[in-house]
Amino acid sequence: MTTATTPQTGRDARRTPPPGTHGDGAAGGGRHARRFGLPVATALVMGNVIGGGIFLLPASVAPYGTVSLVAFAALTAGALALALVFGRLAERHPRTGGPYVYAREAFGDFAGFLSAWSYWITTWVSNAALAVAAVGYLDVLLPLHGSVAATIAAALLLQWLPALANLAGTRYVGAVQLVSTVLKFVPLLLVAVGGLFFFDSGNLGPFRGGDSGTLGAVSASAAILLFSYLGVESAAVSAGEVRDPRRNVGRATVLGTLGAAVLYLLGTVAVFGTVAHDRLVGSSAPFSDAVDAMFGGTWGGTAVACMALVSMAGALNGWTLLSAQTPYAAARDGLFPRAFAHRRRGVPTVGVLVTVVLASLLTVHNYTAGSDGVFETLVLVTTFTATVPYLLSTAAQLYFLLSGRRDRVRGARLARDGVLAALAFGFSLWLVAGSGYAAVYQGVLFLFAGVPVYAWMAARRDRGEPAA
Repeated sequence: MTTATTPQTGRDARRTPPPGTHGDGAAGGGRHARRFGLPVATALVMGNVIGGGIFLLPASVAPYGTVSLVAFAALTAGALALALVFGRLAERHPRTGGPYVYAREAFGDFAGFLSAWSYWITTWVSNAALAVAAVGYLDVLLPLHGSVAATIAAALLLQWLPALANLAGTRYVGAVQLVSTVLKFVPLLLVAVGGLFFFDSGNLGPFRGGDSGTLGAVSASAAILLFSYLGVESAAVSAGEVRDPRRNVGRATVLGTLGAAVLYLLGTVAVFGTVAHDRLVGSSAPFSDAVDAMFGGTWGGTAVACMALVSMAGALNGWTLLSAQTPYAAARDGLFPRAFAHRRRGVPTVGVLVTVVLASLLTVHNYTAGSDGVFETLVLVTTFTATVPYLLSTAAQLYFLLSGRRDRVRGARLARDGVLAALAFGFSLWLVAGSGYAAVYQGVLFLFAGVPVYAWMAARRDRGEPAA
């Protein structure tokens, strides 16, 4: 179903919601479809923000000293500004698609398509990366003995199980997301809070490490930490599946981002204070070292491996849902192939299947091609493609605020929303800069590779033909 069959022109054409927009969520999908409440929506945000990176973050920023905590604070402020902007946008457009919807509403079909295309690339490449990283933790619990076949099978299983949960319906997606978030949040929080009781300031090391100045150290550590908050848009992307989205999307986005920030900060401080700085700098498993230091023994590696697997499984479950939502919204508007608009049990099934197949092929390529650095380069590219929808969304908010459209902006909140939008735009731009020159260059190529797809879909729509 698309809006192309109605011969409208101009800005009003693209602002006309697709038929059934406000009922395009889980409703109508039968007993296996269910809209998410605030707890599940919050768990979706937290689960997608907190993947597996938290288990390496303390060691990654340790060389820069405790000044990296200043970078954490700055980034948290930026992420919260972005979360609040998504909440404001969701109040106006409580529809599945999130950043795609906002960009299209403000700047037209092409901007909307670029947002959808960029986000879609991010999701399926990131899913492959999460599965590969999860296999590394699985190897601690169930040694694969270096078998390529066993490793590939494990990575594919880790991708297809969340996909099957998604295909079973939104009620199962929500259940898996809520359980996995609790299972990973509680033990991580216990380690983070428990570490404060074993805190030894002698383990902290210098305030500023290396030869760079304080500002340089903050910037360098921030470049590593920048991508810890990718995923704050999760509730907005799935707004069509959230009950009372005008109210709950914003709340879930802020609560989920705050929860992730608390866990990041407490966990990093706890590890800094329990593991000697010299050891932490070279650690490949900082949380394991912290658990061993706190309670003795060598069981920390097994405990952290279990937490990491649960964390990544939850992230894969949430990202699999998001990977199908944006193409679904674009397909309803005739900007993606029509097959992506097919839903069953509240889930865009074609989007889930196409995404998991592409991620599986990329995973197999990673293990069999033997091309050093290819997979890592693709993953780095996604750090750029993920920020394109952020920039377009915050620009859309600035457009709504500055255009004087009083039907879309509350006058009493104009100044506050303007400051938040400006901060969120700056944070998004910082994300782009932090991804590096190579990632931006190659990311732009990935982005523009979608232009012929847009040209094809737009031509078919303008001729009055149904989307492919």
